[in-house]
Amino acid sequence: MRAAVIDVGSNSIKILVAERGADGALVEVLSRTLEVRISKGIGSGRPSLTQEGIRAGVAAIAALAAEAGGAGRVTVVATSAVRDASNGSVFGRELASATGLDLRILTGSEEATLIGRGLTTDPALAGLRNFHSYDLGGGSLECLSFEDRKLASAVSLPLGCVRLTEMFVPSPGAPLGPAERAAISKQVKDSLDASGFPVVPAGWAVVGTGGTLTTIRAMAAATRGISVHEADPLVPESSLRDMLSAVGSVDLAARKNLKGLPPARADVFPTALATLLALAESAGIQAFHHSFRNLRWGVAAEILD
Repeated sequence: MRAAVIDVGSNSIKILVAERGADGALVEVLSRTLEVRISKGIGSGRPSLTQEGIRAGVAAIAALAAEAGGAGRVTVVATSAVRDASNGSVFGRELASATGLDLRILTGSEEATLIGRGLTTDPALAGLRNFHSYDLGGGSLECLSFEDRKLASAVSLPLGCVRLTEMFVPSPGAPLGPAERAAISKQVKDSLDASGFPVVPAGWAVVGTGGTLTTIRAMAAATRGISVHEADPLVPESSLRDMLSAVGSVDLAARKNLKGLPPARADVFPTALATLLALAESAGIQAFHHSFRNLRWGVAAEILD
């Protein structure tokens, strides 16, 4: 039996087809990402999906679903962009009409729980017992705390890089200015303080997931001519600071030419780096251990179990 999961995010739409190996471990059969941003306007007081965004999202889901041959039923889940949109249900109806697929709009709690479940399928994290995890997306930041490998607490915060770019960066094509960076940092720290989510206890590891850390790792791999999976999964705070200085100081045209950085993410990438850096400073994080396994893996594990 195989599970096919399509994750409709704010900044991209991804598919994972997975199955259980002989030892019971979850194994990837197919994985693909389409850089389709459906979340334009997410930073407004009452966000809604544009008709253009809905059409692009439905087309991307249909294309990915067509690649899931032999996987049986395709499960489609949506997160912050659709969840927070006033017309999120319209997206679901248009998807069903065009493809026959149902859309499961996850609550913040469901999203966090499934991300946690996905993380625990990662063999690279098998030795971790107590750790925090942070998943930065386009619309939200999911904060998770694990004790003895069980999810102890979780919070979903509206700190995604697309959302914060719309809120605090009036000219995404220009270099990120100090005032914009300060505003992003303040929003992150104020939101974390208000959430009551704890700082990282001494001796605990920190796991990071989501497109931003994947991109950081891909850029490091591109400079060395290796695959993203061969790049060091550990991303220290100092690397975030250095990358923000380099990427944030150039305009959009220059960013689009950087190796390993998807051009479709170039406008929000400085904000994403500033967000992770503010998170590290506020939560006492010295380094993120990157994992590719998050929401899609959690949904696949749920289906196969």
